[in-house]
Amino acid sequence: MRNITVSVDDETYRQARICAAELDTSVSALVREYLRSLSDSGPKLQELETASERRMRGLLEVREQIRRNSPNFRVADNVSRDELYERHASD
Repeated sequence: MRNITVSVDDETYRQARICAAELDTSVSALVREYLRSLSDSGPKLQELETASERRMRGLLEVREQIRRNSPNFRVADNVSRDELYERHASD
């Protein structure tokens, strides 16, 4: 497996982290799946855009649901990596 480095602006990275958290995954996993989908075995570009649109609609629905159910929730109130792993270990 190869490692790659990608540079993005701060806002793009922030949005990617939010999307990844909403999907219970990592930014790396999102990028890996996107790149995998570009291969010959993945969906065609037209299908990928449709999947992307569906994913975005789902994310927007989740975000709206969070806003309705937790009006005081702020992304800035995130927990540390250690707290996050402790939370998953107790589930």
